[in-house]
Amino acid sequence: MITIDAIRQPIGEDLKAFDQFVADNINAEGELLQEMLTYALSSRGKGVRPILTMLAALTCMPDRPNPESRHCSKRTYLAALIMEMIHTASLIHDDVLDSADERRGKPSVNAKWQSNLAIILGDYILATTMALGMASAQYDIVSYVGSAMATLCEGEILQSQHARNFDTTRGDYFDIIYQKTASLLGVCAALGALSVGAAREDVERMRKYGEALGMAFQIQDDILDYNRNNNTGKPANNDLREHKITLPLIEVMEHASDDERKEMIELLKRCDEDEAALDTLHAKVNNGGGIERATETMQAYLSRAMHLVSKYEDTPYRKALIDLCTFVAERDK
Repeated sequence: MITIDAIRQPIGEDLKAFDQFVADNINAEGELLQEMLTYALSSRGKGVRPILTMLAALTCMPDRPNPESRHCSKRTYLAALIMEMIHTASLIHDDVLDSADERRGKPSVNAKWQSNLAIILGDYILATTMALGMASAQYDIVSYVGSAMATLCEGEILQSQHARNFDTTRGDYFDIIYQKTASLLGVCAALGALSVGAAREDVERMRKYGEALGMAFQIQDDILDYNRNNNTGKPANNDLREHKITLPLIEVMEHASDDERKEMIELLKRCDEDEAALDTLHAKVNNGGGIERATETMQAYLSRAMHLVSKYEDTPYRKALIDLCTFVAERDK
């Protein structure tokens, strides 16, 4: 089984340097704000986004030095920092919107300091990050990131709209996960290539790789939500409790009769307060082949991602990008 530690191994020294780069550049003067900032940054998770940015940079490095001795520049660290901070801020805002009390097994920022301060912290992280990008005069990187932030917000609004109306279709679902997850991972990989001056076609290829990886990542996340033994740090069936129609449920609804679909929607409407309705709907998805068909779709996206990076020379960095696809398929948290 591929672990995230194995994927990190070829860029271990760069990741240490990156952590120091974050510590040197993302801080605050106020005591409370610094305490909140330190707390939020201590729960950054697996670090998939900076890992992806650095691996893409080292894979696309055009001057081709000895593959074993390549290292990232501060320009690549800046690109990785911007994407990681956008992701961190979006999670803080998500927890406020969802009234979530936990994030990765710890109290969420809004649970610890109230929602109004959590929103300010998320805004502060975004503002500080973009100001750093402008002050560094890396205008091409900052410009490339701008549209990603807008797309992220559009995805959140679209998801909320359909969760209220219980009308998410397959097309809506793919639009939502592209905007909320895949587009950001696409930008991470593209920025890695951009940061080392790679050719335009390589920047685009890496963007497509990241997007395919991101689609698979989110589908797997939605599959894991139906696993009551998952290690995600979130309660199982959280999506059903929030009335979210994700791919496993869509797969079952598309193969059901009109009456069966109506029954599933009625069950979904009660999932936040009726455990019996939740259990019944959970069983319908598991027994109706929803998990298996969603897994097939996830695997198709991962195959596309692996194909996209197969053109690059065989280095530890390209291997890590391929291993990242395997990790997404095998992960349980």
